[in-house]
Formats: sequence, structure tokens, C-alpha cells
Amino acid sequence: MYSAAPRVLVVDDDAVIRQLVVVNLELEGFEVHTAVDGVDALEMVRSVAPQVITLDIMMPRMNGWDVATHLREDPSTADIKLIMLTARAQEADVKRGARVGVDYYLTKPFDPDELITVVQRLAAGQPV
Repeated sequence: MYSAAPRVLVVDDDAVIRQLVVVNLELEGFEVHTAVDGVDALEMVRSVAPQVITLDIMMPRMNGWDVATHLREDPSTADIKLIMLTARAQEADVKRGARVGVDYYLTKPFDPDELITVVQRLAAGQPV
């Protein structure tokens, strides 16, 4: 059962980026939780039950590719919407994101308005 505010899990090892994303999403009324790396994210997914996850790629302990793969392979988390939010902008990275089932690929530096729009649409089950 979802609360009125869609839940978002923000996963990034950079505290400044994490806080920037949190502030922007909270201002739009989202319930936002954070994780500092991939292992932390996978542990939090069960308790938070987010509708959307923003996911960095380059993180300690477990990278974003592995997190996305784990989430997509588990039937209980396979439907969570995934946004890669990363500095990795090469076409090969974007294609890899599509292969692992990422719903949207956004590169840093990012436009907070674009992020908000994408999160709103994905949380509402709309295409982006």
C-alpha cells in the first residue's frame, strides 16, 4: 500500500549530489530516502518499497549496474522504476542501461526540472 506521496530512493555515494536530489524531490512532495552505495540500496529497498530509484553507477561496494541487475532479476523488485543518474555519458553506457532495464538515463550535471518531471511521470506509471 502506497502512501499519498510517492517514495523515491536516492542512491549516490556523493553527499552533495544526494542532497541536491533530495531537496528538489522533497520540494515537489515526494517522500525521499537515501542510500550511500549499492549494498545499502539493496538493503533499504525492502523497508522503503520505493516506486522510483535514482541510481549512480560509480559507487563503492556495489556499482549501479549490479544494483539494477539485482533489482530486475528479483520478481519482488523488478517493477521499481530505475533512473540512472550518472556522470557516465558515453553511448555504450546508455545502451548498457537499456540492456539492464533502466527506465531513464540522466547524465550529470543534470537539470533538476528534468529529474523532477521524469520521477513524477515514472511514479505515476506514465511513459517518459
